Amino acid sequence: MPRNVTRKLIDDHLVSGDAEPGREIGLRIDQTLTQDATGTLVMLEFEALNLPRVRTQVSAQYVDHNLLQTDFKNPDDHLFLRSAARKFGVHYSRPGNGVSHPVHMERFGLPGTTLVGSDSHTPAAGSLGMLAIGAGGLEVALAMAGEPLYLKMPEVLGVRLEGQLPDWVSAKDVVLEMLRRYDVDGAKGMVIEYYGPGLAHLDAMDRHVIANMGTEMGATSTVFPADEAVRAFLAGQDRAGDDRELTADEGAAFDHHDEIDLSALEPLIALPSSPGKVVPVREVAGEPLYQTYLGSSANPGFRDFAVPAMMVDGRRTDPGVSFDVNPTSRQILANLAEHGYLAKLVHAGARLHQAGCNGCIGMGQAPATGHNSLRTVPRNFPGRSGTQEDRVFLCSPETATASALRGVITDPRDLDMPYPAYRPPERFTLDTEMIEAPAPPEEARGLEVVKGPNIQPLPEFEGLPDTLELEVALAVGDDVSTDEIMPAGAEVLPFRSNVPEISRFVYRAVDPTFPDRAAELRDRDGGSIIVGGQNYGQGSSREHAAIAPRYLGVRVVIAESFARIHWQNLANFGVLALTFDAPDDRDRLEAGTRLRLEGLHDALEHGTPIEARIVGEDRPVTLTHQLSERQVAMLRAGSLIADLRARLEN
Repeated sequence: MPRNVTRKLIDDHLVSGDAEPGREIGLRIDQTLTQDATGTLVMLEFEALNLPRVRTQVSAQYVDHNLLQTDFKNPDDHLFLRSAARKFGVHYSRPGNGVSHPVHMERFGLPGTTLVGSDSHTPAAGSLGMLAIGAGGLEVALAMAGEPLYLKMPEVLGVRLEGQLPDWVSAKDVVLEMLRRYDVDGAKGMVIEYYGPGLAHLDAMDRHVIANMGTEMGATSTVFPADEAVRAFLAGQDRAGDDRELTADEGAAFDHHDEIDLSALEPLIALPSSPGKVVPVREVAGEPLYQTYLGSSANPGFRDFAVPAMMVDGRRTDPGVSFDVNPTSRQILANLAEHGYLAKLVHAGARLHQAGCNGCIGMGQAPATGHNSLRTVPRNFPGRSGTQEDRVFLCSPETATASALRGVITDPRDLDMPYPAYRPPERFTLDTEMIEAPAPPEEARGLEVVKGPNIQPLPEFEGLPDTLELEVALAVGDDVSTDEIMPAGAEVLPFRSNVPEISRFVYRAVDPTFPDRAAELRDRDGGSIIVGGQNYGQGSSREHAAIAPRYLGVRVVIAESFARIHWQNLANFGVLALTFDAPDDRDRLEAGTRLRLEGLHDALEHGTPIEARIVGEDRPVTLTHQLSERQVAMLRAGSLIADLRARLEN
């Protein structure tokens, strides 16, 4: 049968399971990506496996999130990551070198390969014809050890692109159009694959923008073919020898289908506080503005800064607007300077920041309370910017820059200027010196991993008992994000390698009393329960959103549905994820409700419903699960690490 690109990638890497949608499969992983907000745990987890060296083709560690050095914690962790990378065979991208996704694309992206990363926007590498998947850190550590990545076989959503983008509309508007159609969970269980004649007008970095934000629709990954655009990108990085054509067979089918006429798109914007609240910019034009922000993994390309620079050339941004420019890599920054674009931005009033994630993850550049901020970042979950009552919009570089010039939210088509006639430079200056190769194996054996006082051992968790009687510590609504469960930002992220300390921030924005109450229930009853709604745990891949609640004693999370990565992270650390058989039962469980669950081992083993009882009531709450035999074993052992250790010992 003719195969699409996604199916070719999966077939070439399938090591276990039947590739039927919904079935658990195991995939061989060629490359791994870690960043510093999640990488410290990954390195601790890999170290716990007692292996001397990674077993992947390429593994790379990036320092891009925790760049602020206000005390010892972040620099200590940077030294830890560098020493672990040198010892274990991992490439190390130094602080200030740039955001992991575009830098990995430049230096290591390879058509036809698989990549798993401890960052939910890892699918951005699908722009090069890779199958790139975000996952929890523990799964990445196992991939580094040569273990398969396990997931449910996705369906494939084929999106045919027709036409060509009009002036003032760019790749960000394409993915915002997809979010307008599919919201934040409409692509769950799918890989989005783009094809069609419209691809000829989207270069590799345009595709990166679109692939990056497939995550915001709940997609497992996003895939583009490896064609002439990919060939040109690799050649521009002096990597022409890495080119490999990978396209869909003629007549290839998809499980679902959609179509976008690029020529019919207009500038779009996502309203606060969800990537799925997309409307035309003209619907909110004229609203006041405090800040615009260029950069992040969602708009990391050279043109995403060059076009704004041409727009502001000879002009000044509105004095009431903070015009923040966040270069995504040292290489981009150098080329902007060499080709004259950086001076244009600075003269127009830009506030220039170091290359990294920065404001996207709440590490600086927080907006003023209650004031509008237009950003080219991938997410605008409540409080993610670092300001509790934030008003963050998601938009294209063109919309952000037009608004900075006018001082109010502005459709760029309304500017009194022609669309900039941007042409990429014939040749970019490359910067490869900020990525350090690992030590050779013979040298690595004698190296020590450097651990500062903030790096603490991973906690050990006991296995799931057959009976639990626990209190509901917290009940939350739909679309709860991992940013709400485990906040990021300059205050919290420095504790990423210290689980006891970071657990003090769990659900702080939702209920500041939660950490103390959960710890009390842990010490009194052995744990507690959290109740959620639909799409629980959307957003970041950070496993801290699972391990920190588990440290506080959360044994069970019951929701109407779960986001893929968080659902797996819960199992990895021994937290039982259950769903309501009858959605109306959700309203029966509130904070303080006491629930008794019996016969868990048998129900999990045989896949039968769990008849839970509210203490003091006769009518049961029927709960189900979608856990595989492998995941059930993790829960019985207490965690994936404990289960793996037991299997290795036997």
